[in-house]
Amino acid sequence: MANSSSQSSSYNQDSLTESLPDNLPRHVAIILDGNNRWAKKNNLPGLSGHRAGVERVREVVEACGDFGVEVLTLFAFSSENWNRPAIEVNGLMRLFLRALKKETGKLKKNRIRLKVIGDTSRFSRDIQKYIREAEASTAEDFAVTLVIAANYGGMWDITQAAKQVAEKVSRGELRPEDVTESVLDSHLSTAGLPAPDLLIRTSGEQRISNFLLWQCAYSEFYFTETLWPDFGRDAFRQALSNYSCRQRRFGKTSEQVEAETAC
Repeated sequence: MANSSSQSSSYNQDSLTESLPDNLPRHVAIILDGNNRWAKKNNLPGLSGHRAGVERVREVVEACGDFGVEVLTLFAFSSENWNRPAIEVNGLMRLFLRALKKETGKLKKNRIRLKVIGDTSRFSRDIQKYIREAEASTAEDFAVTLVIAANYGGMWDITQAAKQVAEKVSRGELRPEDVTESVLDSHLSTAGLPAPDLLIRTSGEQRISNFLLWQCAYSEFYFTETLWPDFGRDAFRQALSNYSCRQRRFGKTSEQVEAETAC
């Protein structure tokens, strides 16, 4: 932890610009995995891993501002995570509430907009209140959008969007033939945001676990063995560099993409 912090403070904007490629993602999504394993590895209580993970969130959010990443979406708590031991869930809720209270002012000062996606109705009234206040407080004059997926599931997201569209069809506001991919997309919780260009998952797992299922249809995936509390600025930079070497074809041939790039 101390080493990561000292490394981050040594960076300056000139070195960042020189060491980063031109082809960077606008939107990066990250599945924050490995907090519990990190705690076990370091002979610490489970919640210590989650606390360390919060420090890495701060570091990566700051890096997004430095690197020019416009949107960062973090899978903080899935709809399936309620099945974890009650002591861990309660601890996570306390951490979430503390972070909302403590970090909102810093986010606003650093021009970071906060957006929380997911079914927030299951959270306590205090958490719901501070979510609303944090979103409202950071809604203007921002350079980076930080999206926190909390009590979120990709299947839930698609289902709630489909219900909204179906209700509009039943009221006569939409015709069935008018229901397109873009219409459904506009009812997802990420409406108005670009689709993730890069999806990162830490800790060695190679699945997306019901995260942004619709939105990641054409995302590049980057899996790393690094546990989330160890995933700092250097690791994030490496993921961005790996992404920059990939050719995104979207159904086209390599020759077509190269010809378009040459033009």
